[in-house]
Amino acid sequence: MHRVGSFELRGASAVLLLVLGGCASMSKNECLTVDWRTVGYEDGVAGYPGDRIAQHRKDCAKYGVTTDLGLYQQGREQGLQEYCQPSNGYRIGAQGGGYAGVCPANLEPAFAAAFGSGHQLYSLEARVSNTVNQINYKRQELDRIEHGIVSNAAAVVSSDSTSQDRADAVVDTAQLAERAGHLKAEIRQLEEDRVRYERDLEAYRSTQQPIT
Repeated sequence: MHRVGSFELRGASAVLLLVLGGCASMSKNECLTVDWRTVGYEDGVAGYPGDRIAQHRKDCAKYGVTTDLGLYQQGREQGLQEYCQPSNGYRIGAQGGGYAGVCPANLEPAFAAAFGSGHQLYSLEARVSNTVNQINYKRQELDRIEHGIVSNAAAVVSSDSTSQDRADAVVDTAQLAERAGHLKAEIRQLEEDRVRYERDLEAYRSTQQPIT
């Protein structure tokens, strides 16, 4: 099973913090009716880092509401027990999610290993998808070029074209033909890559066991 490294965890954590840090965590109504144990539990289940409460404190201070760290931590620890299950780690990794290194020491190894396996699956799937997208994009460009070549050929034989029009069409056709040649070579290479990437993906999938 692929084990996620500390560098990967730190990188995923940084991305997650950037995403989570841009908006208020609690509304006025939530602050005025808050149950800090429930808030902590929900943050734990969602895998938020421990300093999430600082955002709650900031948001609720506007309305004269103070946080109860003890109740919050109780709820968060309970929520982390659910979040830090290997099956959840695999699911998050396979969806391309991030992990902020929040699991307690007794749950961390199994969760991190499962997250790494899921993330590896996500990476292999993304590699196939990105290659397919590149192939499609280059095929569309090749189609446009081939249409351009046909248009130039029509301009060359058209009685309405001037000598300069014909000369320009010939030059443009040569340039388009060169680009078409490069695109065809790139598409061939990408098709080979796609076959190899799909083979790697299927091989990896075949090694995966259900994680509970």
